[in-house]
Amino acid sequence: MLLRAAKATRLWAGNGTLTPRLLRACSQAKAVLDVSPHLQPSTSTETPIAATPNDTSLVYLFDRPHSTSWIAAHAPTGLFSHQTLTSPTALRNLAEGTLRRARGLTNRILQAEWSKNELLMVVKNLDKLSDLLCGVIDLAELIRNTHPNSAWVKSADEAYDKLCEFMNELNTNVDLYRTLEIVFSDPSIVNSLSREALQTALIFKRDFEKSAINLPSPDRQRFVSLSSEILVLARQFLNEAATVRPPASISSTELQGLKDKGMGARLHLQAQFTNRDLLVYPGSLQAQMIMRSAPFEEPRRKMYVAANSSTPEQVETLEKLLRARAELAMLVGKTSYAHMTLDDKMAKSPENVRQFLDTLMNHTKPHARRALRTLSQRKQAHMNLSAPPIIQAWDRDYYCPPETPAPPLPLPHLTPGTVFMALSRLFSRLYGITFRPVEVAAGETWHSDVRKLEVVDEDAGVIGWIYADIFTRRGKASGAAHYTVRCSRRTDDDDENVDLQYLSEIDDTVQQSLAFSRAHRTRFRGREGEHQLPVVVLLCDFSSPTRSGPIALDWSEVQTLFHEMGHAMHSMIGRTEYQNVSGTRCATDFVELPSILMEHFLNSSAVLSLFNLEGGSVNMRAGNHHVDPCHSIDTHTQILLAYIDQIYHSPMALDPAFNSTELLSNLHDTVGLIPSVPGTSWQTQFGHLYGYGATYYSYLFDRAIASRVWTQVFASNPLDRDMGEKYKQEVLRYGGGKDPWSMLSTLLSAPELDRGDTEAMREVGRWKIEEEVAVPSRH
Repeated sequence: MLLRAAKATRLWAGNGTLTPRLLRACSQAKAVLDVSPHLQPSTSTETPIAATPNDTSLVYLFDRPHSTSWIAAHAPTGLFSHQTLTSPTALRNLAEGTLRRARGLTNRILQAEWSKNELLMVVKNLDKLSDLLCGVIDLAELIRNTHPNSAWVKSADEAYDKLCEFMNELNTNVDLYRTLEIVFSDPSIVNSLSREALQTALIFKRDFEKSAINLPSPDRQRFVSLSSEILVLARQFLNEAATVRPPASISSTELQGLKDKGMGARLHLQAQFTNRDLLVYPGSLQAQMIMRSAPFEEPRRKMYVAANSSTPEQVETLEKLLRARAELAMLVGKTSYAHMTLDDKMAKSPENVRQFLDTLMNHTKPHARRALRTLSQRKQAHMNLSAPPIIQAWDRDYYCPPETPAPPLPLPHLTPGTVFMALSRLFSRLYGITFRPVEVAAGETWHSDVRKLEVVDEDAGVIGWIYADIFTRRGKASGAAHYTVRCSRRTDDDDENVDLQYLSEIDDTVQQSLAFSRAHRTRFRGREGEHQLPVVVLLCDFSSPTRSGPIALDWSEVQTLFHEMGHAMHSMIGRTEYQNVSGTRCATDFVELPSILMEHFLNSSAVLSLFNLEGGSVNMRAGNHHVDPCHSIDTHTQILLAYIDQIYHSPMALDPAFNSTELLSNLHDTVGLIPSVPGTSWQTQFGHLYGYGATYYSYLFDRAIASRVWTQVFASNPLDRDMGEKYKQEVLRYGGGKDPWSMLSTLLSAPELDRGDTEAMREVGRWKIEEEVAVPSRH
């Protein structure tokens, strides 16, 4: 809890991890529901934006096949330009040196009570200890999820486990907590703390108290044991969630009449020619095509069951994880894991979450029922039945939507390079921030596909770096994610020389750790002090450019890139003195606001004009304005997922008869619209049960907030610099250093939100309903 680490944010089907509480969130997964607003033709009167050398360079960087010209000619370096980080062994040494420095810094904090000056430094040093450990843990998390070399992955696993084990010890270190209490007991020290420092100190104190710190030694030891067990189970759960399910056997007869005349026809011919059933793996392109195109129910049913089944061992892993979390919560005096987790979130309690979800469900269910009747009528007509049939889980993709809305821009404007160019232009208009392509040195990245961008503020200069690993490749995880590899914090008052006095020996591993910590620092123009610059990584799985040219992105992929860049800019702009509250290190049910808000900008013709390299407007398509019945069905499904997340993290997890499959089935059969399917157990693939445990409601919650911010702040003029600066100054720059309700209250001029109470939750629920009413037909 002492250590609050970066959030690795990942799209809906992805995975991620959340480290023990002292690190608070060293690596956390996130999910998002993408929507595609239907856009009108451009009527923008914005002054056309002229192309710049940076624009051309961005397009060239992402839309041409990899070229060695983007590899700098100077001497090779290590990962992220760390000179010594050139091998798996170097990563192990870095972890060892970091561990030694962390132990020394811990000793310094523990001896602070003997000096008033040292007591004044306790909050700073606790945050520094957090940054020291998180810097390597976050790096290791990135490496083990992206690096193609198994030796690097093994080394990253070892570094991660070693530092997390030490972190678990710190979680229950009574003497550290007592030192922090001494700080709080001295009014002169408390009064000397800035608002951000006090917020950071309160986070430390609250998190210590969630770690059995006030309990007898055996209970604290049990807490450490449970925390370690949860880490092991979480890794196993996430690995199993990503495991490809066994294939379904599909006969050629079942593939007759496929609507897909390309892949579908080839698949049908293959089955006929070989005279054998085809083995189709869940999640493959062939499986997706069958779900969308097979007119017979049986192949779709087979694929659905195959994709949503689990082994008894996979179910057991999840239930052990949920039980361990429940035991952890009970150990610290909380009713459930949800009660423990939500205590410092915007929602504050499971009861408030339930009220929010119930409000949405009461509004959404009638619309979803009508939509389901529409699908049933389509199925009736298709199957030539005398009465409307029941819609099954495998029917959704086939009967809805009837057509895919056309993207609002012609495909030449939707390449990765033009999207990055548009993003740079948008941030220039809103925040005075642009992207600048940078050559990478040999060894600086984990794969030659990775591109590097400098993030440049017009006043402060370079404020951070983004490494973009956006193209698919063999062995790389699917989905999209944002990793904060290095957070921002102020460093000129670190007192490193004093830290070193608490070490018995300064060996090569310590020197390597020192060099690692001192990298990526600068003094901004016109600003006080030295700051550590943020480093983030964006992961996507877009098609790579070829010699014949770039591959145009699907509209959903454009939305994905805008969404993930919202997280990246939160990390870049969240310029705080303490890394514990930097950028995306904020309440889990607030962290999605900047990313979801970015999706709304794609609803603006003025923003879409920024996709034109030559400048000026582009010919925008009106889009398909059919009513999409699946929108309300999908919203209803997300509410169900948020419900099951709350149920799994309730006191029921400790019941000896706890059965996650039965609970999910009962939820579908009592509150759902589509009946559950016997023999399936999709929950073992719900990776967000770990990274977003008890907070999956955040996506619905933050989508409501983002819609409100868009409507009241940006909708009338999305490129308005004054509004961009207001959002930047009132929200983004604070990270987690200010109460989210207070930030929203100021930004929206809504003082009734400032209390962050039950009524405030109700108000956000009403916003979500208003959003659903305003946009009834989008996918």
